[in-house]
Amino acid sequence: MSALPPELRARAESVRRFNRFYTKHIGVLHEHLLQSRFSLTEMRVLYELAQRPEWATAELGASLELDAGYLSRILRAFEARKLIRRKPSPSDARQNLVTLTPKGRRVFQPLDERSTAEVAATLERLAPADQDRLLGAMQTIERLFVPERSPAFWLRTHRPGDLGWVIARHGALYTQEYGWNGEFEALAAEIAARFLRNHDPARERFWIAERDGVNLGSVFLVKETDDVARLRLLLVEPAARGMGIGRRLVAECETFARQAGYRRIVLWTQSILHSARRIYAEGGYRLVEQKPHHSFGADLVGETWELEL
Repeated sequence: MSALPPELRARAESVRRFNRFYTKHIGVLHEHLLQSRFSLTEMRVLYELAQRPEWATAELGASLELDAGYLSRILRAFEARKLIRRKPSPSDARQNLVTLTPKGRRVFQPLDERSTAEVAATLERLAPADQDRLLGAMQTIERLFVPERSPAFWLRTHRPGDLGWVIARHGALYTQEYGWNGEFEALAAEIAARFLRNHDPARERFWIAERDGVNLGSVFLVKETDDVARLRLLLVEPAARGMGIGRRLVAECETFARQAGYRRIVLWTQSILHSARRIYAEGGYRLVEQKPHHSFGADLVGETWELEL
């Protein structure tokens, strides 16, 4: 083997050192994962099986990048424990279709929840800003090694400086795209300032969609009443549209609202904001009121939408 350049060798050793640290940190070196009877690879197979009603064995192996013989041994063991059932594929007699049994799902679910809880406990030891740095670093690693499989964006909660970005981008974008005047930027500033002064973390949240340290979109969910939350200031940067960011941000609001105990989400938008209106309609929101008004230097039709939770 040819000698490696000293700088490349040092970098390779740094990667190996990180790999040793991380595998030890997450417990991969233990014979069984999460104090269960399953190895890490077996848990990966169970996880993938739980994501679909059924898998073709060849497709499952390709997705997991597992040797066919190794996967076959795992599936035989699962079948013996009645965790899966197999049947011939109607389209290819050489293939089997694999499905988790009800018992398999009962076994998998608490392990999956325990895994999430363990990771969450690790994250809770970090400040929110450090959680964001960690997730951003993980995203960077994934993008650099496997760009075609890396996430297009990720969501995080706000940190210092984000409110100023939201105000500035609302002012600039709505002027550029709709000709609105400074009244709208003033409204965005009022909403952001009110959020910062009165923020209740248990019942209010502000998310940023980000990739590689660049903000791509944002949304607020704030308290209206004990039972009603209000969605505000949904924004997606023009260069990031078409990536599903708006839908993801709105869905995150709904998930959080349910967890926070709200019974309804309401929002106010304008009839000319076609992309946002489409997201709300597809998300199950109902248009409950339309009212003409003159605001932001333009004649508009304001709309109230709501979603029952």
